[in-house]
Amino acid sequence: MANIKPSIPKGMRDFSPSEMIKRNYIFEIIKNCFGRYGFLPLETPAMENLNTLTGKYGEEGDRLIFKVLNSGNYLEKVDTTQMESTAESARKILPLISEKALRYDLTVPFARYVVMHKHEISFPFKRYQIQPVWRADRPQKGRYREFYQCDADIIGSNSLFNEFELVQILDEVFTKLNLRVTIKVNNRKILSGIAEYIGASDKITDITVAIDKLDKIGLDKVVEELVQKGLSSDALEKIKPLLHFKPITAMGDETCEYLNQLTGNTATGKKGIEELKSIFDMVMEIPLHSARFEFDITLARGLNYYTGAIFEVKLNEPSSNFTGSLSGGGRYDDLTGIFGLPGLSGVGISFGADRIYDVLEELKLFPESYSHGTKAMLANFGETYKSNNLKLLFSLRQHGISAIYYPEEVKMKKQFEYADSLHIPYVVIIGEEEVNQEKVSVKNMKTGTQEMITISQLTSRLKSNS
Repeated sequence: MANIKPSIPKGMRDFSPSEMIKRNYIFEIIKNCFGRYGFLPLETPAMENLNTLTGKYGEEGDRLIFKVLNSGNYLEKVDTTQMESTAESARKILPLISEKALRYDLTVPFARYVVMHKHEISFPFKRYQIQPVWRADRPQKGRYREFYQCDADIIGSNSLFNEFELVQILDEVFTKLNLRVTIKVNNRKILSGIAEYIGASDKITDITVAIDKLDKIGLDKVVEELVQKGLSSDALEKIKPLLHFKPITAMGDETCEYLNQLTGNTATGKKGIEELKSIFDMVMEIPLHSARFEFDITLARGLNYYTGAIFEVKLNEPSSNFTGSLSGGGRYDDLTGIFGLPGLSGVGISFGADRIYDVLEELKLFPESYSHGTKAMLANFGETYKSNNLKLLFSLRQHGISAIYYPEEVKMKKQFEYADSLHIPYVVIIGEEEVNQEKVSVKNMKTGTQEMITISQLTSRLKSNS
């Protein structure tokens, strides 16, 4: 058999131990925050039925779903003699050769889970999920085909207090990560109200998808896309003030009145403005730790299932090259209705762990203690001192300190090099002098200094650096 050059698919990645330690730092902060707010853990399978996922993310989203071929001779149902290389043929053939797909996000599988387990769930139901998702997107910096999402959702409650709590979670997580961010908010009812006012209710999806690209492609291209989607010149004139609207950090009466005019005083628009003001009032009452909170009417979020408040988190750091969003989410009123359980409103947010990792790495914001996993390595000074090392190793681990013992008696230089390669900060040495004095020698691998201390002093030092 010929040698195969090892490789992985584009957009997929291996994670080294040092990378996993840093990734777990992100996951721990997010998971602990979710837990404090009463969210319970949940997992769903990597694969869903294809019909569970399609039609929930819009036309662009559906194209990015990874389809999984049926097992066995999946082509036996297909008359290949009649096959043509057309999009229509592909749509006809797809159900015959693929019934499953890798999940695109965590929200739709969550809605499916809720419907299947509705008799076991107490509503409102608060769950969190930290799992990978897959998208057949073009790989580029900050955009991968496999990546982790960290979701928190509340389903079975219409209360806007849920939106307020999710804003609190966003602020708390990014404060703990030492990232200064802006939490942008809008309401899809405001956008729907504008669509009604300009006589284009049937094009609300086209409008939101185009507006959602404003940061990426610019005003002229968005207008061009809206023209291509069939918006009249009169409708475009009415919608232009929306595209020039500057983000604001307060929702006073004057702003609400202006928004009512922009939405043509439609009932849908007014409802969205009322909801937005209620969220702002709660956020103003309990100030955020570090995040900036602002209303941005051009925020649209491309996914079809959003119906109310929508959120997106942007990085404030000017020295970063990162321009995408770090988190997002929103209210969806009837996602479970697609699966036969109407009337359950939900709201949720999702953290992009991979994007957060890239930003923390670029800005060098990972704590020093998360640059390594093992806190100390006990050097192997020979069989004579093995018993002393094993007792110390057991003691350190009992105190919650990550420690290892070098398994072979080799030159100290090699042992030091090994510890250094793993970024282990301390090497502990027990030899004749240390045994006689009932102490240990400790070498700081970063500074190169070495000193003799008691075991209790060693334990305290390692715990303070853990």
